[in-house]
This record gives sequence, C-alpha cells and structure tokens, in this order.
Amino acid sequence: MAPIRTQWTRLIRFVAAETSRVHIGQPIDPHLDVGLASRQGSLFKAHEIIGSVLDPAAQVTNSVLTVKTLLSPLSREDIKIVRCLGLNYSDHAEEAKMAKPAFPILFYKPVTSIIGPNAPVIIPTAAQPPEEHLPDYEVELAIVIGKPAKNVSEADALDYVLGYTGANDVSFRKHQLAISQWSFSKGFDNTNPIGPCIVSANAIPDPQVVPLKSTINGQVLQDGNTSDQIFSVRQTVSWLSKGTTLEPGTIILTGTPKGVGFVRQPPVYLKDGDNMELWFGNGIGTLFNPVIEEKAEPTVSKL
Repeated sequence: MAPIRTQWTRLIRFVAAETSRVHIGQPIDPHLDVGLASRQGSLFKAHEIIGSVLDPAAQVTNSVLTVKTLLSPLSREDIKIVRCLGLNYSDHAEEAKMAKPAFPILFYKPVTSIIGPNAPVIIPTAAQPPEEHLPDYEVELAIVIGKPAKNVSEADALDYVLGYTGANDVSFRKHQLAISQWSFSKGFDNTNPIGPCIVSANAIPDPQVVPLKSTINGQVLQDGNTSDQIFSVRQTVSWLSKGTTLEPGTIILTGTPKGVGFVRQPPVYLKDGDNMELWFGNGIGTLFNPVIEEKAEPTVSKL
C-alpha cells in the first residue's frame, strides 16, 4: 500500500479576516509556530486549501487569507472516532508505579470532548472541587488516519496515516482511578484540545522522534519524547486495526510521558484560571488552552 501524499505540509483550519468564514489552509511561513502566533494575537497569512481536510487530493492554491481565529485542525464533523492509548510511555508507567502493559490499553472519547487552540478547557460541576477530583494535563501526539485501515501490518501501518497533530488528554483522576474503565473520566465535554495544525505524515517519516512538552502556569512539568513509547505508532495503528476498520477521520491519542500532576507530591491539579501550553516538535507547534471551572446553574423555583 502506497503512503498518503498530500500537497500540503502543514494544514490549519481557521476563520479568515477577509471572509469571516471557516477555511483550511497552509501557513505561508513554514517555520511559524501557528499556535504561539495565535496565542499572542498576531495575524498571519495562509494559502487557502480547496477540498476537505481528509482528502489527500486537496489543493493548495495561490489565494492568500489572513488567519483571524485559529480553530482545531479537524472539526467535530470531520472526526469519525477518538481512540486513545493509556499508560504508553515507560517513564510514565514507572512514575505511576504501574506495570508496563502487555497489550495497548484502549479507551474512547466522544467528539463532544474535542476543542481547539485557545478554547477553554471546562472543568464540569460533576468533577468539582478540583482538589478532590484532580483534573490533570497530558501532552500527547495524535495520529490522524487518512484511509480505511483493517488488519494492516506494522510494516505498512504508516501508509494509512494522513498526518499528526497535538492533543491534551485532560483527565479527572478521582473517577479514573475508581474504576477500570477510563472513558467517563476522560470524556467530559470541552476537555480535550487538539492542534494547532496537522503535519503531513510524509513530513514526519519517523514519528518516534517527536519531542513534546507541557508548561502549566509557566512551569515545565512534562518534557518527553515519543521515543519512549511502549507501543510505537506503527504498532498502535496495526494493533487497533485488527478486526476493526480505522476509518478516515479516526484520531488516535498515543499516551503521555512522565510528569503528570496526580503522582506529584503534593499533587498538581488544574483549576480555574490556569494556563496550559503544550509544545510539540517537528512543526506541530504550541497548543494553548486556559482552564475554567463550570458554574452551577442557579436553581429556579417553579411557581
């Protein structure tokens, strides 16, 4: 199977200043950290892409647009399903005092959990107060599947990858550690940022050399590399395709390195007003998101 080849190298989704409409495009500056530029309020330019995010034949045009608002590189409508690996870094398993898994640990997220750059991560009332529920950050490389994959070999697995983006698998540890199934504790609405862009798979031929870092309120708390993954991207795509079709638009979160908050002494947890900056190498860039605690709706008596 031939690998996916796209005209674009880095794809962003954004609202254009010229049209006030949503477009996809490729930043003109190939070295610009689009997430950081967006966070700083800087306007930058992109060549409009005609077609859809998931269409490898989408064309980069000469039309230039100004990026007013940076969005998640895939809309919720683009995403077919979100599949995630847990405990997939050796150093994270060690810090959590958990045995390395013999097989990938899989859980799912609803698409309603997905948000984009600069959007607030909402701590729901169901997971408050934070000091009890321990909301936690997790910097993760995310795989974007670009064509149907079923029963693929490890040797061919990367041929089905459209590209890679960043993700923050915000987790609520009280619920996660109470039961064996993790989807509830990791699937609340508006809690999983992705972005800031998709880098094409041909621009990252080896996804096992991607550095990634979490900075919370100005302090670096995670500083890892995908080289420490227990199950590589090849192994992950191949394993998850066994007996199950990975459709285009499937997002796969690949786990997080050491440095998460709940194992620290004392524990570090997210709370109202916190700022998260997650950085990904190989051209992906910085994913910034503030944290907001959801306010309980006031009770109104019925007359």
